[in-house]
Amino acid sequence: MPPVFALVDCNNFYVSCEQVFNPGLIGKPVVVLSNNDGCIIARSNEAKSIGIQMGIPLFKIRDIIKAHEVQVYSSNYALYGDMSQRVIEILSEFTHDVEIYSIDEAFLDLSGFKKRNLTDYGYSIRSKIRKWTGIPVSIGIAETKTLAKIANRIAKRSEKTDGVLDLTGSSYQDRALAITAVEDVWGVGQSYSGFLKSNGINNALQLRNAPDSLIKKEMGIVGLRILQELRGISCYPLEQYPPPQKEITVSRSFKHPIEDIADISEAIAAYASKGAEKLRKARLEANILVVFLMTNPYKRQARYFNMKTMRFPFSISDTSELIKYAHTGLNEIYKKGYLYKKAGVIFRDLSSDNHTQMTLFDYKKGEQAKEVMQAFDRINKRFGSDSVRYAATGSTRNQKWKTVFQKRSPSYTTNWDQLPEVL
Repeated sequence: MPPVFALVDCNNFYVSCEQVFNPGLIGKPVVVLSNNDGCIIARSNEAKSIGIQMGIPLFKIRDIIKAHEVQVYSSNYALYGDMSQRVIEILSEFTHDVEIYSIDEAFLDLSGFKKRNLTDYGYSIRSKIRKWTGIPVSIGIAETKTLAKIANRIAKRSEKTDGVLDLTGSSYQDRALAITAVEDVWGVGQSYSGFLKSNGINNALQLRNAPDSLIKKEMGIVGLRILQELRGISCYPLEQYPPPQKEITVSRSFKHPIEDIADISEAIAAYASKGAEKLRKARLEANILVVFLMTNPYKRQARYFNMKTMRFPFSISDTSELIKYAHTGLNEIYKKGYLYKKAGVIFRDLSSDNHTQMTLFDYKKGEQAKEVMQAFDRINKRFGSDSVRYAATGSTRNQKWKTVFQKRSPSYTTNWDQLPEVL
């Protein structure tokens, strides 16, 4: 018996989160911006209908924003992350077999529910998420993840489906594939679509029926798996336990170029601190730290890029130690006279915090540092991020390196001081 997968996708997720707490935005063109309020990363359907493209810089569409009274918001990742977790918790009530695919998507294994009407089950999931969180979702159901992706895409766009489409053993499956452009098939994208179209393969149905030899020659085993998935043979099982992280990166582009090493040092300390928190949350430690610094590669001004890789004597997640190493690396690669646009840190060669190999003399110090970090994290979790922080990250308000969020909404669900008010 073939498995059954459902893909649950939150519609226009970032915008939907904003609309939950500001219902006045419903029915209006709304966009959400990337870090430093640079580019469009989410759009309401109304914003899409007036021609606002994903990824376009805000400054290029100022006239459209003004003419159509588009509501503009800075990204609010604390809010989006919390709302995502709430959706996942609801999904877990319908099945224990859940794979978190992204912040706004999750695969479910519904193989144990074949005796039920899966369309009705999908409506039950959709209704509960909407009632409990306010987030609208679309659900695609099929025998493979790739077919579930296609079903979800159609469910999101077709009013007839009312947000749920079950293609499992459906006579409509060929039609669904025929109306799906080949570049929209999961795993194809722009990288292979040119080759496929040059061979007369323009939609998912034509791809499903393509000769294996043709696809294998250009796309290899990945292409053959796509064919199998389109033919209803599952090649991608549910991944409930994501593979261990290979690295953690914390980097930002500056709103305006920075030359002073004092400002960049604060930024690097802040990135190292944030990375250390991520390590500890994942119960990991790093053996390698990479610090990098770069100017704007798109400007004609003098360009510079450099990075420093450092291996630790033993794996660590102690913020103070990581800041110390990060500053050492920065001092080696920094050159005066350049206008720097981006900086960051990368933690590599990660290992479990249960397998740290220390020397006899470092063990006690390491245990004391771990207790300090645990207290550090508990305080910030209880009272909010950066309630306590290292002085190396700076203390002034107008720090040049800080990411700009001029139009950010309140953290309605994660900050006691910003809870929504009922008047």
